[in-house]
Amino acid sequence: MPLHSLVGFLALVLLFTVAFIFFAYLWLGSNRSYQSSNSVAEAYNRWTEDALLERLWGDHVHLGYYGDPARTRDFRLAKNDFVHELVRWSGLDRLPPGSRVLDVGCGIGGSARLLALHYGFDVLAISISPAQIARARSLTSPELAAHCRFEVMDALALDLPDRGFDAVWSVEAAPHMPDKQRYVDELLRMLRPHGRLAMADWNRRDPTDGPMDRLENWVMRQLLDQWAHPEFASIAAMRDDFDGSPWADGLEVESADWTAATVPSWRDSILEGFRRPTAVLGLGPKAVVQGLRETPTLLLMDWAFRHGLMQFGVFRGQKP
Repeated sequence: MPLHSLVGFLALVLLFTVAFIFFAYLWLGSNRSYQSSNSVAEAYNRWTEDALLERLWGDHVHLGYYGDPARTRDFRLAKNDFVHELVRWSGLDRLPPGSRVLDVGCGIGGSARLLALHYGFDVLAISISPAQIARARSLTSPELAAHCRFEVMDALALDLPDRGFDAVWSVEAAPHMPDKQRYVDELLRMLRPHGRLAMADWNRRDPTDGPMDRLENWVMRQLLDQWAHPEFASIAAMRDDFDGSPWADGLEVESADWTAATVPSWRDSILEGFRRPTAVLGLGPKAVVQGLRETPTLLLMDWAFRHGLMQFGVFRGQKP
């Protein structure tokens, strides 16, 4: 090999090596491992304030629904479809307009606004992140704000009276809860007699279905540490928490696995950066670095859901 070609090849290898080390440090060296409820709030404050998620995903910080079997779908429309599908599956569409609904872990309010606008519900939506609540309020029109309100509140200590709502809605909030039983108890404490539950969650494979191998243990550690999750519960464990709650009042919770219908969301989360490059570039170089920093975790989530380490569980029930 000529000397100049060898030098060029070695320079390219060095460039890729430096880039790999930089992004490995960026990802592994700046994780957001769970410390307390404050660490969850801080993570969501940063995600909200840098505006990258909203620019790419719209006002829904949750997965989309693509059908089962999944079909090609616009990512943002799939997120809207998810809300309507969970409303239908959980029976919330049988509630009359004006019904009081509590949205626990509301993000920047996309689901809450749909519930108020399309179904006529009176929605109180809560998040532990002040930045999310501020952004949710700013995205809500004055006309809709009369029926869709947002408050900063801890889901493990809801500052609300018992049995005050006709329905409780919670999507992808449980992974951030260190005490799953207390979280479930608070959801059920809010429900009136005949009140309906609609919940969706990222769930781990139940240990009775097989232990994790070495690779799965490493992947699971990253899924927890990168996004401020103390632990994931399995679908079966979450059902047991509902059944064991002193606030169940005879409620029987049904569950289903929507992994197949939602799993395209993870790859679409990344592809949105290529479909809408100006959304990222318009925020400056910092947003590009931030997008690259989140990509490995999105890919690991995709792998985990496609290989059975994780499942997307949905839960419904009605108090007698």
